[in-house]
Amino acid sequence: MGLSSKINSKFLVISISVLLLVYFVVFPMGVLLIDSVYKDGGFQFSNYRQVYSTMVNWRALTNTVQLSLMVMVASVIITFPLAWLVGRTNLPGKKIYRTLLVASYMIPPYVGAIAWVQLLNPSVGYMNLVLKWMFHLQNSPFDIYTFGGLAWVLTLFYSPFAFITISRAMEKMDPTLEEAARISGASPLRTLRDVTLPLMAPSILAGGLLVFIAAGSCFGIPAIVGMPGNIEVMTTRIVTYLYMGDDKGIRDATALAASLMILANSLLFFMTWMLGRKDYTTISGKSTRPNMVDLGKWKWPACFGVGMYASIAVIIPLFSILLTSLLRSMSKDITWSNIGFDSWMPVLTSAQYMESIWNSVIYAVIAATIGTVLAIFIAYLAVKTKVKGRSLPDLLTIIGGSTPSIVIALALVITFSGTFGLNLYSTMWILIVAYLVKYMTMAVRTIAASLSQVHVSLEEAALNSGASWLRTCKDIILPLIAPSVVAAWFLIFMPSFYELTMSLLLYSGETKTIGVLLYELQTYADTQNASVLSVIILGIVLIGNLILNKVSKGNVGI
Repeated sequence: MGLSSKINSKFLVISISVLLLVYFVVFPMGVLLIDSVYKDGGFQFSNYRQVYSTMVNWRALTNTVQLSLMVMVASVIITFPLAWLVGRTNLPGKKIYRTLLVASYMIPPYVGAIAWVQLLNPSVGYMNLVLKWMFHLQNSPFDIYTFGGLAWVLTLFYSPFAFITISRAMEKMDPTLEEAARISGASPLRTLRDVTLPLMAPSILAGGLLVFIAAGSCFGIPAIVGMPGNIEVMTTRIVTYLYMGDDKGIRDATALAASLMILANSLLFFMTWMLGRKDYTTISGKSTRPNMVDLGKWKWPACFGVGMYASIAVIIPLFSILLTSLLRSMSKDITWSNIGFDSWMPVLTSAQYMESIWNSVIYAVIAATIGTVLAIFIAYLAVKTKVKGRSLPDLLTIIGGSTPSIVIALALVITFSGTFGLNLYSTMWILIVAYLVKYMTMAVRTIAASLSQVHVSLEEAALNSGASWLRTCKDIILPLIAPSVVAAWFLIFMPSFYELTMSLLLYSGETKTIGVLLYELQTYADTQNASVLSVIILGIVLIGNLILNKVSKGNVGI
């Protein structure tokens, strides 16, 4: 009886976790797909034909694919040499450069878009004004509100996906093939071209596809940079249709959202299938690291080049936002007398602004706490049990994480607005569910990696001593994986805190978040208050990331 109750408690808790996952991930996505093809009492595809027969929607689709391809190719071209220089050469200051190159990964993309609007606005952009002054130009040399400007910002803020993927694989490569090439007389560049590149092909492809999916799913950057230039993409069209508020608008948005979801998840599973069917063995059983390449006379030019890119990608945009937040008057020149904290006081003393900040903190804390608990049980099911189908819940979290945010939001609106019994619309709970669906996958993976290192004998000893399974988890397993649990909590908290896309579609007057508020300020040209809020967001994210790096000993970050 005792053993049976222990087993029952284990599988009861895990079953509840899995059922919640099915209910809030599979069910809404299924409803969205069915709604996109169900019309007039039957299944048909006329909805898709109607939507894509409209020129603006077809242009939005082609823009999305073209932009994503441009950003993917540009990201790989930029990040592969950077990953090689930082990970495989004697480049000076490698640790600093690695931190800077990954830093844009933790900057909310829409904050980055605001920064580049301030820098390259054709009328008053800081960088344009400086270049006009330096070279005595009549017109601004750059215009951010163009297709190229949109691709530029997307590349800067999504290329870290490729950099992280490529650099991690590069540092774990078996060095023997490269060493053989060098011994045979090949130069470092020829070794890179003929040996390193072919070995790195799967990681390059994986990083590129991650960038493609992220760029195609992005809403904040196209809304802030693209829409003023009349450049529509799939995500902005979906929001436009939803703001119409009628049945036709929702039906058209559903067709576009289903298309985007199918595209994103098809690419993800194609990548997984292709990498799984080929044998790309680049990691040997030897505990050896690849040899560092001596750059020789190219050491300092390479250092300068990497430093310039890091400055353009991270330092200059952040400085732009900080500078704007400290200006006493936007209409006056930038002088020391025009610098101060005057613009901060209206924000810090505004009840409306502070309410949005606290809403974001509270919702992110709740989502992170619930998500971490669920992640523990889902990871336990995948790693510590032998139940058939144990990896399916993990797969569901991956599907949720890879599905574009705007698709998740629309699916939740359609499903949980009372039609199927549960009405979460206009409440904080629909926001929390959205954050869980989108961001729980990283938490599951982090905890699963830690659980796999806990030997089963420890759990068996506790159970044999009479402890219940829940007590075994509390007293034995949780203390051993505590750093990963804390890391998992922050991996959900931070993106939930600054999230924009889902919040913009799901918030009500009482549940406005800091991301929505910032988007509204930027849309209505309140640049200074938007900059102050951006600095606050960046400060909180930076502190969270420092804590995350500390508890994970630098192995996890966002």
